[in-house]
Amino acid sequence: MVFSALIFGLVGSFHCIGMCGPIAFMLPVERENPVKKFFQILSYHLGRLFTYSLMGLLFGYLGKGFFLFGFQQQIAIITGVLMILLVVFPKITAKIPASKIINKFVFKIKSALGKELKKKNNDTFFVLGFLNGLLPCGLVYMAILGALTMSTPISGAFYMFLFGLGTIPLMTAVVYFGSFAKGNFRTFIQKAIPVVVFFMGVLFVLRGLGLGIPFISPPEPILTSTVEAVKSCH
Repeated sequence: MVFSALIFGLVGSFHCIGMCGPIAFMLPVERENPVKKFFQILSYHLGRLFTYSLMGLLFGYLGKGFFLFGFQQQIAIITGVLMILLVVFPKITAKIPASKIINKFVFKIKSALGKELKKKNNDTFFVLGFLNGLLPCGLVYMAILGALTMSTPISGAFYMFLFGLGTIPLMTAVVYFGSFAKGNFRTFIQKAIPVVVFFMGVLFVLRGLGLGIPFISPPEPILTSTVEAVKSCH
């Protein structure tokens, strides 16, 4: 279940190209110095991974609380159902009114990004990656739901880290080659993303049902005994 985040990141990175690709393409890298350019891009990705990992850590703490109180299976099922519903009824999110607080937050992030794009300090690229990771993104929200089903903060952080790791290859290619993914191939991948999300939703539902499927849906007694073992340690 944890490593599903890596696959999610790999496939979802085509969506990232459309949303965050312009930022990656505009990075003020040293194009005449390949070595320096490589480390600048690496710093940018480390910034994104740091943000995603922090998110995973936070929601992993919430997931641990659900785990300790024996709600982990229910959370996994709810998460899976939400993923499936968002694929089957994508217009649901469009009907959710965005709050003024979120809009102000996004405006501040974009303003900070604009200022950082004009700089070339040692920490510029890490900060750009960090801010980039804070921008609203449907795929990131999906990954956060996955982190919420983890039983510890570390596993939640690792889940989000793997998700971010999966986005690195294509996001790096954007910096080096620009908009390389065009035409039928990009269309195919964009259509594949909802399928992957749907599949992950099914995985989470199966995990929550405790059907005894190896590596996917551990039987309920194992989950329950694990909860009791964790409780006894506290």
